[in-house]
Amino acid sequence: MSDLTCHPAHPPVLVRSIETRVIGFDENWLRVRWRILGAGKLVVPAFAGKGRAEGLWNTTCFELFLQPPGEASYVEINLSPSERWNVYDFTGRREGMVEHPMPHEPECTMRKGSDIAIFDAAIPVAGLPPLPLNHGFTAVIEEEGGVKSYWALSHSGDAPDFHDPSCFALPLAAPGQA
Repeated sequence: MSDLTCHPAHPPVLVRSIETRVIGFDENWLRVRWRILGAGKLVVPAFAGKGRAEGLWNTTCFELFLQPPGEASYVEINLSPSERWNVYDFTGRREGMVEHPMPHEPECTMRKGSDIAIFDAAIPVAGLPPLPLNHGFTAVIEEEGGVKSYWALSHSGDAPDFHDPSCFALPLAAPGQA
């Protein structure tokens, strides 16, 4: 389990915390969760049907970064409550971005109550880079009125930068050890 930190230059309206975790990892699926407390004004993108889409980070979006230890290359997975998604390969920090092939689409589920929201995703393991991997969760949270906050494991600059390697430095346990 990891608690995300909001970038201080972009405070939320009501969101108090975001907790993330790997909830399952087997030979077929990597299952991950974001738990948001203070979700009363959370903007949840409308259902758009499954499929790749660009610019998901322009509203509420959940992201997972995966990087082989000691390498510059990494994978960015973008997941939307709309059920749209995309996965990108990078050769270095914000360099060489191309769409990453996936064997089939991630499964995404959003549940929202008056104060809590939970976003779960199941990502096909066959589309992930081989272990060992470091990982990191991030989130762009939009609240009513167009207020956006940016959540990551850490923030090192004046502006949010989810591509900072400090944002994805946690080891990903092998299947069955999550």
